[in-house]
Amino acid sequence: MTKKELSQLYWLKREIERERQRLEELRAAATDTSAQISGLPGIGCISDKTAIAASIADTEAIIRAKTELAVVEYNRLNRYIAQIPDSLVRQAISLRFVDGLSWWDVADKMGGNNTADSVRMMVDRFVKQN
Repeated sequence: MTKKELSQLYWLKREIERERQRLEELRAAATDTSAQISGLPGIGCISDKTAIAASIADTEAIIRAKTELAVVEYNRLNRYIAQIPDSLVRQAISLRFVDGLSWWDVADKMGGNNTADSVRMMVDRFVKQN
């Protein structure tokens, strides 16, 4: 598995968070016609309550679909991690790619005088070998 494949859960979580923020903007716009909605092409503001309700429903459906995809990705990633023979590598990959921690935080959680660079390099070596 490549680092790009390992990172998919992280990026899905970020997409879901952006959609949730958009949903909050849409809900605010449903009660206030002067609310600004980011990501709308050209106008940035909707005054039609029906269009806002439709956008809310669409955004909720997108969040559900991406959440289901994130669950699938989470399970796939955990199956991959479970088959790694080295406990230290398993921990590092899990903390980085499942929990979404920075390399510094991964090293801190693992302890044992690990540094961010040493943990990153250990994972990079493992990924290249496999």
